[in-house]
Order: sequence, then structure tokens, then C-alpha cells
Amino acid sequence: MNKITSVIPTYNNLPFLKLTVTSIRQNCYYNDMPIFIFAENCTDGTNEWLAQNADKLGIDYHIENDGDRENQRGIGGGIDLCVSHVKTEFVNILHSDFWLGPNQDIELLKLYDDIKPGERLIASSFRVQPNIFPNDPPYRPGTIFVDFDEFGVHDTDFDGDHFDNWSNEFTKDNDIQIRKAGGAGYFCRTEDHINMGGNDPRFQPMYWEDKDLFMRMQMEGYKFVMTSKSLIWHFTSRTSRFPNGTKDLDNNKRPAHIVRWEQRAMQRFVEKWGRLPQEDEDTFVVPITGTNNPNKIEWPF
Repeated sequence: MNKITSVIPTYNNLPFLKLTVTSIRQNCYYNDMPIFIFAENCTDGTNEWLAQNADKLGIDYHIENDGDRENQRGIGGGIDLCVSHVKTEFVNILHSDFWLGPNQDIELLKLYDDIKPGERLIASSFRVQPNIFPNDPPYRPGTIFVDFDEFGVHDTDFDGDHFDNWSNEFTKDNDIQIRKAGGAGYFCRTEDHINMGGNDPRFQPMYWEDKDLFMRMQMEGYKFVMTSKSLIWHFTSRTSRFPNGTKDLDNNKRPAHIVRWEQRAMQRFVEKWGRLPQEDEDTFVVPITGTNNPNKIEWPF
């Protein structure tokens, strides 16, 4: 019996959405888990692909095409709609520009074996991603930066087998847990997400909704853990910064409406909380287990 449902909101990201779905079916321990996709105002063939392939890929989906880009549900609202339909005990919240490493799901599920009665846990995978941005550090708690071309940054040159082999070596040699909420994707009991009221709609269509949710969860006493035993390759910002794929990525351009959404969400966050979150404010203790210092990881390649 499946214990987990993967939820994926998407907006004009079809090439990477296909990779995300492929990685679930190929790499997850529960590789037949239900998948629920929310597609909103997509004009890149996503709707047609879902209609043609959902049944054979075991996907449930919801499409909205109201054309109102400024007031769409967005990431947070899409996640909440999907979660409201989830029947399993756990939900794996994903973005549509992920490739899940081997056993990404079961390694997060194992964390729930160690919590005390009454504890509520938000679990997250370590994120591996290319150092696209010039000011990226070599390491951020829970995020591992690799060379731009190590695994490929486009859907056409991504080497999933290489990443999977690398992941197997890395997870064999590193067992690190840190108290941190994962900004891109997280794993929790379905009822916990619902009981928190989901994402605040004031941050639709995107930006800051996850920070807001995690701050509310922190205030309610939730425990946060990221584990290096569970890895995700993150193609990075394919909706928020590079929605036109290689063209935007190669020129490092951000569409005006994306910039506007971020500025608006930032203003609303300050109005709600009275301040902006500090960098890595959702990192509480580093590390809590493991013999390896996450700032001194020995790369397995």
C-alpha cells in the first residue's frame, strides 16, 4: 500500500516536468506512488501532454486556464489544491524542475521512525544544483553546489545516470542531518500541511510562501530535518527566474512580471512579519548527527 503521494505544481515547464516524473517512477522506493500535478495557465504543451500520458504514468492532474496571470493560484495555491485531494498519510512536495535521486522518498520516510510521540516533523532532501549565480557560496546548509556542467543544466544535456551514480556514492559516504526547512520541496504528514492551513494566499502566485509557512510551523513547534541520505538535483529557478529555459538561462534575464511578483511578495512578507527573514534563518542547528562536517564534505568524484 502506498504511503506517499508526490505533488507537483507547474507553469510552462514541460521538459523538466517530464524529467521530474521520470525520476519518481525510476528512482523512488515507492515508484508506483500516486502523483498529483497542478498545471496553471500553461501554453507550452503541458496540458496536452497530461491528457495524453496521465493514465499510463499514474498521474492525477488539475488544469486551470483562466488566463489571469496576476491572480493565479501559483505555487502555494497549487500545492494546497493538490494536497486537498491526497489520500496517503504522507505528501512529497516537489517542484517541476527536480530530478529525484535514488530512494529520495524512503530516506525521508525513515526519519519519522525516530520522532517522539506528539512530535511533528517536516523532512527535506539535500539539494544539489549548479552554481548558476555568481555569488553562490561553495556550500550552503542543505545545498551542494557543483560545476555548471557536472550533470547538465538543460533538459537536453542532463545525465540522469551520472547523477544517480554520484548520489549513490555520496549517500554511502555521508550521513548528515541538519535542522533546516527545505526551501525547494519538503515532505510531511498530509494532515500536518492541512492543519497548518496550507500556504498563505497573499503570496500567490509565487515567492516567500514557503518561508512564511515554515515560520508559522516553527512557531507551532514543528521539527525540521534535512538529510544527506536523500538527494534532489535542482535545475534551479526554471519558473521563477528562467521560465523560457535556455534562452533566459544563458542570458541570465528575468521577465518583468517575475520581478514584479517577487517584489510584491517581499512587501507583503514585511507587512505580515515586520521584517524579512535572514539568510538561512530556517537553519537552526548544524549538524545534529553524522560524523562529517557539512562544510568539509569530501566529494565522491
